[in-house]
Amino acid sequence: AVKALANRGLVEARPRYRPVIRRPNVDTALETMGSLVGRLLNEPGGVRNLFETRIMVEATLVRNAALHADQDDITALRAALENNRAEIGNSERFYRTDVAFHAVLYEIPKNPVLKAVHKAYTTWLAPQWSRMPRRPDRNQSNFEAHRKIFEAIRNHDPDAAETALRHHLNEAWTQVRETFGDI
Repeated sequence: AVKALANRGLVEARPRYRPVIRRPNVDTALETMGSLVGRLLNEPGGVRNLFETRIMVEATLVRNAALHADQDDITALRAALENNRAEIGNSERFYRTDVAFHAVLYEIPKNPVLKAVHKAYTTWLAPQWSRMPRRPDRNQSNFEAHRKIFEAIRNHDPDAAETALRHHLNEAWTQVRETFGDI
């Protein structure tokens, strides 16, 4: 019973210690969902379904950012974009800066639930992304998409931000399909 509760993130169990009840939070809830999502990702179309929810969430986030980002948010997004540009030639580091760029979008609303959602998406989708071929031309294309998203947010244009984000993630999905087929 203790092991089952620990697997659900509800208690912390360590050998030779009494189990300690964990205070449920957003991270705990998303970790608990992880096993369910893992099973869903293995079903036909499962990765696509999860990716579509990411597009919906991020489309809303970029619209929000274009309308509400303050100077500190724009500065953080610019720094993430610059880090992304600097790593175009190194695909492993580029991937990390890509994740970091998107993370800023989840941070702008200053809602801890969204930060946890980003962490969950990156954790759930990482097995597929880690097997993607890394190429500087793809990195360059992804950087250019990030630059367009950034510019639309900086210019306070929610329609352009959403259009750029949707184009970027649809292109990313095309790259996934070229690598894995329909998953």
